[in-house]
Amino acid sequence: MLALALVATLVATAAETEEGFKPIFNGNDLSGWDGHQELWSVKDGAITGVTKAEPKLTHNTFLVYTNGEVADFELRLSYRIVNGNSGIQYRSRVLRQGQFGPIVGGYQADFEAGKNYSGILYEEQGRGILAQRGQKVIVRADGDKPKLEVAGSVGESNEIQATIKSEDWNDYVIIAKGNHLQHYINGKLTVDVTDEAAAKAAKSGVLALQVHTGQPMTVQFKNIRLKSLAAATAARSSDGDMELLNGEWRVVSAEANGSPLPSEDVVGLVVTYTADKFVVTKEDKIFRGTFSLDTTKTPKQMDTRADNGPGAGKLFHAIYELDGDTLRVCHATQDGAERPTDFKTKPDSGQVMITYKRKQS
Repeated sequence: MLALALVATLVATAAETEEGFKPIFNGNDLSGWDGHQELWSVKDGAITGVTKAEPKLTHNTFLVYTNGEVADFELRLSYRIVNGNSGIQYRSRVLRQGQFGPIVGGYQADFEAGKNYSGILYEEQGRGILAQRGQKVIVRADGDKPKLEVAGSVGESNEIQATIKSEDWNDYVIIAKGNHLQHYINGKLTVDVTDEAAAKAAKSGVLALQVHTGQPMTVQFKNIRLKSLAAATAARSSDGDMELLNGEWRVVSAEANGSPLPSEDVVGLVVTYTADKFVVTKEDKIFRGTFSLDTTKTPKQMDTRADNGPGAGKLFHAIYELDGDTLRVCHATQDGAERPTDFKTKPDSGQVMITYKRKQS
């Protein structure tokens, strides 16, 4: 976790590697996808949805991924939109076939050509808007309607919008683990939702891409990559280390690239674990994120993802060792870089080794 706070000053950003991801669009044709042939095609290596004034759409319609459903996953893609609004359906279901192709209902990572809704969580053909951009929300059951409890903020909506490029390519990341759902656009967390309405919180379903009724529009998608998180989720849920980590830990020593870090970089640094979340604090600086553990490997493995700061939206691989009130973690400091194999660093390795002691109350 400390690596997230130090990544900007430790090493230069390297080319991203994506362990565990597989492409689900071949860049040439719509193999593995199903939708209305007059609306969907491949142009310039991108899935392209186009609507016109005539014939006028009478319902929202979708291009559905047909090579399997998703449950716990991370999806990465780039999108571009001109006019109108669109979205990425996940854990959804095909309700019926309409005049213009499949009609789909379920979770939607929204985006648009306008300035209000990109990044929100919307439930198509269901409960409607579940989280506005910038919100951390707990969704609770309240009869047929959801009760939305705004539990915090992940950023200012206008500031997030300012980073979204109009009529140009933007990067979208969707992460779904259990009932915890997160959207990122261009590395910024846009919503963080925990859906506790168990009867309506989908655990699995289809992926799909949307074209919307209304004004003529063009939307494109490329570099679509998918990673299953099922194995990591199973390992995490069955392991007692998650509970043992709960609490505050102070940094007592750290080294990077084979050399000790200056004392001013580590004095006062505290990491707090709560369930699968962490917070790094030092004076007035706060870095937040999520983590997962895998105890089936030797040494044990940890993956962290930052919600804010210089590493926002990026994935960092680590190994860890927990011995009573002492915790050792060796991090890679580049997004997706190779996981360390030993609890020490070498020159130019791009790794940070940190030793923590549990903070006594």
